[in-house]
Amino acid sequence: MTDAEKFLATARQVALDEARALEALAESFDERFAEAAQMILSATGRIIISGIGKSGHIGHKIAATLASTGTPAHFVHPAEASHGDLGMLSKGDVVLAISNSGEAPELANLVAFTRRFDIPLIGLSSKPESTLMTQADVQLQIPAMGEACGYGIVPSNSTTLTLAMGDALAIAIMKHRDFRPENFRDFHPGGKLGAQLSKVRDLMHSGAELPMVSTNTPMSDTLLEISQKGFGVTGVTNSDGTLVGIITDGDLRRHMDGLLDLTAEQVMTPNPTTIGPESLAEEAVSIMHSNKPKITCLLVVDSDKGQKAEGLLHIHDCLRAGLG
Repeated sequence: MTDAEKFLATARQVALDEARALEALAESFDERFAEAAQMILSATGRIIISGIGKSGHIGHKIAATLASTGTPAHFVHPAEASHGDLGMLSKGDVVLAISNSGEAPELANLVAFTRRFDIPLIGLSSKPESTLMTQADVQLQIPAMGEACGYGIVPSNSTTLTLAMGDALAIAIMKHRDFRPENFRDFHPGGKLGAQLSKVRDLMHSGAELPMVSTNTPMSDTLLEISQKGFGVTGVTNSDGTLVGIITDGDLRRHMDGLLDLTAEQVMTPNPTTIGPESLAEEAVSIMHSNKPKITCLLVVDSDKGQKAEGLLHIHDCLRAGLG
């Protein structure tokens, strides 16, 4: 067997070992998981995550996932906790302590503090008889599957299972709270994810930037509105401000003969494609691309306010935000 073949065989074995470990975890979930989720939901303070070594690295991720899905949480290093950071814990908090062996000495002071001040403690370990698990109010046990290295010295199966347990908790709580993409975006305003979760309201043009004329506006004035606002289109409203049409460059070409003798109503395309201000901008891009023929902008209408136009979203706005 060549070196390349050995590398690939090891990689596949590690992946299979961790997959089997995850299957065992899925089968092991019981009422203790529900108790832990309910304890976190009932917290009036924050969720404090702590662990040392690789458990600490996983703990950082679990804290970040909880925080980004609407559950206030942060990581406290157990060594730092022993040197003053225990003061960060208070009544109303819940502690999630992570240790695969359940015997990490660095966690001792943190565990003792929770017992002394009656702060709920969730233990996460593979050893049910360990000090951590016997002291905890709720025990989250991960299967003892050994490690993928075969020697029990490289945290792999254990860290994968710990991470999966944390993800399961965060997502179960998120779903219970009906935490939706629009909520998720509040915690992820930057990067590609922020762009995907942007709302139409975040990107649209409104107020003085919005091109709009009434049905009886002469086309000479309508052309000025289109030119001044710079989008190549204008919305058309009736006397009470309800959006009834749109005028695009295609409409202008179709009515070129005698154009200046017409009104906006005579030139417009009625019942234009619109979108709501609270819709995701990604949905707006999909509508623009799927329309036959394709369109480059959408008028934004709030149906709760009588179909009055609130803004305009151009494809270029979406492209600048990282969509498209």
